[in-house]
Amino acid sequence: MNIVPRDIPPRSVWALEQAGIHPLLARLYAARGVTGTDELDDALGKLLPPATMLGLDRAAVLLADAIAANKRLCIVADYDCDGATACAVAMRGLRLLGAQHVNYLVPDRVVDGYGLTAPIAQRVKDQGADVLITVDNGIASVDGVAKAKALGLQVLVTDHHLPGPALPDANVIVNPNQPGCPFESKSIAGVGVMFYTLLALRSELRARGVFDAASQPKLDTLLPLVALGTVADVVKLDANNRRLVAQGLKRVRAGSLPAGLASLFVASSRVAAVATTFDFGFALGPRINAAGRLSDMTLGIECLLTDDTGRADELAKTLDGINRERRVIEGDMREQAMMIAESLFDEGDEPPPAICVFDPDFHEGVVGIVASRIKDKLHRPSFVFAASAAPGKEHELKGSGRSIPGFHLRDALDLVAKRYPGVLLRFGGHAMAAGCTIAEEHFDDFEQGLNEVAQEWLDAATLTRRLETDGPLNPEYRRVDLVDTLHKEVWGQGFAAPTFSEEVEVVSQRLVGEKHLALKLKHQGQPVDGIWFGHTDPLPAKVTLAFRLDADEWNGVRRVRFLVEGAEI
Repeated sequence: MNIVPRDIPPRSVWALEQAGIHPLLARLYAARGVTGTDELDDALGKLLPPATMLGLDRAAVLLADAIAANKRLCIVADYDCDGATACAVAMRGLRLLGAQHVNYLVPDRVVDGYGLTAPIAQRVKDQGADVLITVDNGIASVDGVAKAKALGLQVLVTDHHLPGPALPDANVIVNPNQPGCPFESKSIAGVGVMFYTLLALRSELRARGVFDAASQPKLDTLLPLVALGTVADVVKLDANNRRLVAQGLKRVRAGSLPAGLASLFVASSRVAAVATTFDFGFALGPRINAAGRLSDMTLGIECLLTDDTGRADELAKTLDGINRERRVIEGDMREQAMMIAESLFDEGDEPPPAICVFDPDFHEGVVGIVASRIKDKLHRPSFVFAASAAPGKEHELKGSGRSIPGFHLRDALDLVAKRYPGVLLRFGGHAMAAGCTIAEEHFDDFEQGLNEVAQEWLDAATLTRRLETDGPLNPEYRRVDLVDTLHKEVWGQGFAAPTFSEEVEVVSQRLVGEKHLALKLKHQGQPVDGIWFGHTDPLPAKVTLAFRLDADEWNGVRRVRFLVEGAEI
């Protein structure tokens, strides 16, 4: 592992400090490309204007007309946390804005697969809907949209995924990644796209005189859900996404959050009053996602929709139980998958440029998580496949992949599809995460094709694990109050949480729980505790560590400790 300090532009640091930013935060922000306080202003008025998102004006007219005509609206959601929060935002927002008849349908991961398919379009029609609205999916659903249109449905696609070679023939498409869309935040999550759609709809209804600025419904109540979906989907936290998340976090900390979110905080033993992006990404998000992986995402959506605290508590406990089951399944599967992955190369040799793993006993609901674990350990683009459990599809494999910086996974799949026609039955995704379906008989062809692309695209520098850090930590900043300050900030994908690095002295070390290394360190001559979760190999007496700051409580006293992320030995 190479520990590499980030470049910290001194002019940016100086400018931020002169504007009143704390010196440590000024340094951290500058290292992440922030040049002025305007980028740190998280006021709602600083959000990118909805008018710059292609199709929003026409979507607003379509929805306003539908509400005026008392049409029946049906939302087709995705079965991950972004899809669930986008669905809840759509349901709550459309009702706030006057829709009398609005319900939702979420595909089953196993039976239906991903996105709006022709059978799902038929089910929407059979439910009596007039307007079909996709959230967090639909941009690749050419056949599903065609079926819906043939059935007489109006179709509004709201999505953020990359489009395929052909766009669906929907009445309106709202997706910042569609050709010709000037909206600057290409990284906005599906839930963010839906929130923007509601902003545009409210503006259209205001223009029609349905309500005025003083009486219009407040949509900011939806921001906690927008923040959760944005963080959980691991989209890049550009300035606009950071504003959405910051606004959501403010409301959560103030106690203004839906009953289901409040219950999820309790079920995951987190405290809403001091909520962080880590709570969204590692506590609440996984519990929502677990429903889509192992059970029915309706449970997750209902938890986010209910205003009944008793019902919310019941659903949150159910989701927590499903997540515990997911952890067990994932643990067993991860162990088996890692053995298969490590069997692909001899001990002491470098892994192949890409890793593809399949076992008939794998559960398709957790292949993405396991692929992420393999990618983290071997630092290679990794795909994990499971046999489809859908009736009549037993010969198909469903795969989920995770990538490393410098390897665009969705583009790689596109190239494999061109070079090996017929191998990929379906595929889609982003740069860092993608999914696909193949016939079991074509697994070897897929593995060969992906490795060929990886061999061509990846060089030695890209294949070497790099851990970017913020360099040494001034000892005066090793304080509990600054730990709390850092935790309150919006960190995440593309705006990494602070990680420091420097040489420390290892005074003592011992294993705890058989799989974690507890450390007594000397940092610039002063004692500090450290913990390296999931690491068991002993460290030398002096070592360069990469670490995050945390506060540990013992006998009512809070002390700073280092959470070790890596070592350069």
